[in-house]
Amino acid sequence: MITRDEIRDRALGLGFIDAGFTTAEPFEGQRELLLARQEEYGWTEKAGLDLLGGTDPRSVLPGAKTIVVLVHSYFLESFPRPLETHFGRCYLEDDRVTRDGLSLRIKEFRSFLRDHGIDSRVPFNLPHRAAAARAGLGTLGKNCLFYSRRLKGSSWVVPMAVVVDREFPPDEPTVEYACPDWCRSACVAACPTRALKGNGTIDPRRCISYLTYYGSRVTPLELREPMGLSVYGCDRCQDVCPRNQAWLATELPENPRVNAMAGHFDLKRLLAMDLDCFQAHVWPRMFYMGADMLWKWKMNAARAMGNSLEEGYLPGLAKAFGENGDERVRSMIAWALGRIGGAEARETLEGWAPAAEGAVLGEIEQALAMIGRGR
Repeated sequence: MITRDEIRDRALGLGFIDAGFTTAEPFEGQRELLLARQEEYGWTEKAGLDLLGGTDPRSVLPGAKTIVVLVHSYFLESFPRPLETHFGRCYLEDDRVTRDGLSLRIKEFRSFLRDHGIDSRVPFNLPHRAAAARAGLGTLGKNCLFYSRRLKGSSWVVPMAVVVDREFPPDEPTVEYACPDWCRSACVAACPTRALKGNGTIDPRRCISYLTYYGSRVTPLELREPMGLSVYGCDRCQDVCPRNQAWLATELPENPRVNAMAGHFDLKRLLAMDLDCFQAHVWPRMFYMGADMLWKWKMNAARAMGNSLEEGYLPGLAKAFGENGDERVRSMIAWALGRIGGAEARETLEGWAPAAEGAVLGEIEQALAMIGRGR
């Protein structure tokens, strides 16, 4: 009969940086949190995530007896600086559509288990970070992320929970918050939208990552500047964390796959891209927003351009205003011009005003007021 050590060795051989074991008992603490905070997490049910169902591993595999937790790192190679500025690093290495990286390794691991008579499931809605801590693979942080005992103790990892129908002795849990007292809650202070609460919890509706890919309305005015240059995802709470500095200072080889796709994620190209470009180059890597959300990609790109304060973006923004019929995109472009400011932006906005109406006209007027105040 296959042993724990053989399973762990196979996981490491497939490129996972760590592996551990925990029981298939329900995650009662997570369930209680979700029930107590329905106002903040109710949207997940509408989105089809079923986080409540995921708190019981037996809901995905009735004969579940153990959870094997695999730890994947998406930051073993460096990323181009412009991409790190606008995108969360984990999304740059997401292959859940292309299935040419992590997905292949998970498939091979499950085949290995199956060859030894073990049935398995890899549920997306199980609390993976809680499972990893329960399997003794690391600790938690005030930013709600999991910190691996590998990779110099950093959080640049994704735990993958594999529920199996074979019982194995569990590892000693390490379910604790291990943030140093002297960090002064750097992640909480760095979160510009105040999503982090400082006690290991988060309001996901205010998280920049959530705001970049969920929602059907134009970004609220009060969140546009705080969201900064983020287009899809956000790493601010990880970038400032003292526990991550050792890994951030590590010299890493370049990531050739990400380097090859970098040109398609330039802000100007995102703002001007058509549906064919989106489906061929963008959606396969960052799929939370489908073809019906093309407007949101353009809106996010326009906001990032505005927050860059770069006058070189003005011609592209002006061109996109004329080519886009979506009120949300046009509204954000108007705001971006006001944010960048200057004579060219003012002249452009004044030229749009006579034909504009509704929300777009309101944004143009606010943008002109911003320029008038010297913003």
